[in-house]
Amino acid sequence: MSYETPYAGLKVIDLSQGVAGPYCAMLLAQYGANVIKVEPTDNGDWSRGLGVRYGDNTAYSIPSNLGKRSIALDLKQDAGRAVLWRLIRGADVFLQGFRPGVIERLGFGYDAVAAREPRILYVSISGFGQTGPLAERPAMDPVLQAYTGLMAENRGEDGTPHRIPIIAIDMSTALYAFTAVAAALHARRDMPHGRHIEASLMQGASSLQVVRLMSSYLEGGVITPIVPPNGVHRTADGWISVTVVRPFEWQGYCRALDLPMFETDPLMQTVEGRKEHAAEISAVIRPLLASLPNADVAARLAAQRVMHEQLNTYTEFLRQKHVEESGAVAWLQHPQVPQPMPMPNLTGLPPFADGSARSIAPALGEHSEAILREHGYTAAEIAGLKAECVVT
Repeated sequence: MSYETPYAGLKVIDLSQGVAGPYCAMLLAQYGANVIKVEPTDNGDWSRGLGVRYGDNTAYSIPSNLGKRSIALDLKQDAGRAVLWRLIRGADVFLQGFRPGVIERLGFGYDAVAAREPRILYVSISGFGQTGPLAERPAMDPVLQAYTGLMAENRGEDGTPHRIPIIAIDMSTALYAFTAVAAALHARRDMPHGRHIEASLMQGASSLQVVRLMSSYLEGGVITPIVPPNGVHRTADGWISVTVVRPFEWQGYCRALDLPMFETDPLMQTVEGRKEHAAEISAVIRPLLASLPNADVAARLAAQRVMHEQLNTYTEFLRQKHVEESGAVAWLQHPQVPQPMPMPNLTGLPPFADGSARSIAPALGEHSEAILREHGYTAAEIAGLKAECVVT
């Protein structure tokens, strides 16, 4: 065991699809676990079809499956289910993301799996959880953004609710699930049995929003307006985001933009005071900022140590000198992608090494034969499974 690969020697069977479950399993792979991704034989994990395709991968499927091996297996056939049972032998973690009831109908519910592997950690990831009136409903990130209040809170200046374009709900659910698995693996060292871990996009979404959710409820659902000078402002050649919280930051902001009348006005020294005079402040700073170049505003605010940043596109962010020199992002080659792709390095792990096993997402069924051989199947048996389309 090492800090870099503490899960070396662990075996993970990943039946999940999409982003939440696969990303959780990907993190296990990055920490050294042997993660076998079990996919349908037709099109594989449905994330392989989201967005622009690179071979049989996409920008959704690649980050969620780095470091895994893929076997394409038809679980509708008895022979396919027999293969899965053999794969489960000796497994430490089992992940599935079917709607409640589906995995039981396939014969691989928690009770059935735990009967054969009593110490297994069984992870179920769903949209709305395993119980309740909405449990069987299919759900993706936008659905939970709507259901949990995120869209209602994220209103534009015109009052229209908006979806945030990143898949924050899937990603947060993956991280919460990975945390639960990590803790369970630690506890399992002293336990004679495993456990069933239930995670849901609804739970992940509400936990991600806990501060806003709690404050909104306690304050009667009133959406707190942004108090100037906070917020995003147009400059002469772009946009800039400003955050002022403490008194010295307000004073620094006033000095940066040469606003002595605001700096010395006792009514403006507190957030409450600036909230009451928001229209007056905005009437001055909006046209002022709109007349100044982005770089000029940024330099002035930086000199006063006021929190701010110019708005970047993703490409502009990736080209920032700080991003390059800090090693925040690795650039990886992938056999199915025509150019190097950016992959943020993971906290606590070495940077991704281009060409290494942990830096490549598998093609559908890329490792089917190797995985079958490792689990005792002969060449003749593998040929028979292929002939019957049990594996591809």
